[in-house]
Amino acid sequence: MAGRTTENSGLKFKAAILVKQNKSLVVDEIGIYLPGLGVGQVLVRVHAASICGAQIGEITGAAGADKYLPHLLGHEGGGVVEEIGAGVTTVKKGDHVVLHWRKGAGIDANPPKYKWGDGEVGAGPVATFSEYAVVSENRLTRIDEDIEFEIAALMGCCITTGLGIINNDAKLKIGQSIAVIGCGGVGLNVIQGAKMVSAGEIIAIDIHTEKLDMAGDLGATDIYNYPMAFGNVDVVVECTGIPEMIDRAYKLTAPNGRLILVGQPRHGQDLTFRSVRQHYCGKTVMDSEGGQTNPTVDIPRYLHLYRTGKLDLARLVTDRYPLSEINEAVVKAKSGMAGKVILEMT
Repeated sequence: MAGRTTENSGLKFKAAILVKQNKSLVVDEIGIYLPGLGVGQVLVRVHAASICGAQIGEITGAAGADKYLPHLLGHEGGGVVEEIGAGVTTVKKGDHVVLHWRKGAGIDANPPKYKWGDGEVGAGPVATFSEYAVVSENRLTRIDEDIEFEIAALMGCCITTGLGIINNDAKLKIGQSIAVIGCGGVGLNVIQGAKMVSAGEIIAIDIHTEKLDMAGDLGATDIYNYPMAFGNVDVVVECTGIPEMIDRAYKLTAPNGRLILVGQPRHGQDLTFRSVRQHYCGKTVMDSEGGQTNPTVDIPRYLHLYRTGKLDLARLVTDRYPLSEINEAVVKAKSGMAGKVILEMT
């Protein structure tokens, strides 16, 4: 149970720690160093967090060896501000906030270090797989108190990335066609965004029937369990990161169309477009960095869509776990059989 031992002895709380890649996370008690918060740092009590493919990649070593072990994980969450460090102006104690990995307004603070037994454990500018977190000011966006914490967590990555891809990367026009390969958290929100801008065909591609059912409910007009060999789609969004699927996505893309890469191939995998010589026809291939989202501007806009019933967020959450069962939650998220998996801290 998280809590202060005395007024000045610091804060101790439970967190999930990545100690070794391809091993279970260690849930243990850690603490915050005294004398307190640094410039631009904010102490947040985390109430809900969402598991993203990026964290699964960190656990499995998708980007190669991790030189920062041991460290905390998580980059999308919802919580309440407990304390603020010097220079913080965008949030105050008691504010409800979204924790996100994209930079927003405020100070880009130094990452924290936590006490762990006789040693220490690190974290990046944001961490959410813990009961409390010291977060950089520019990774927080204030929200109204009536927004559920799990909805706030979805705003930390999958919603903003999916809708940002439509607005900023794809720049999808009314009536244009779009295909999404991999209908996880990001892919499903690309589909929602495509529906909102009145796309023509909205094609969902995934090997899991459950994901395709969700895609149909959220706006897909056509569903397939494997990419077609060739196509003529204006925008293709590839979310799996599997090289074979990326090559097929390129074939699906229309002349002068756009292929947007969201998923990343694993470390050491080569990416080859086998048919590129047959398709010199003005195609654009680009990677997406969180849909070029500006959290400070975009999160309030997307929450307005949620309030007015134009953005279906509750439908995305299929599983909830306590922090103590985070390893079971990770297995569920990796299975591909879930929508968004939420960790509940309280």
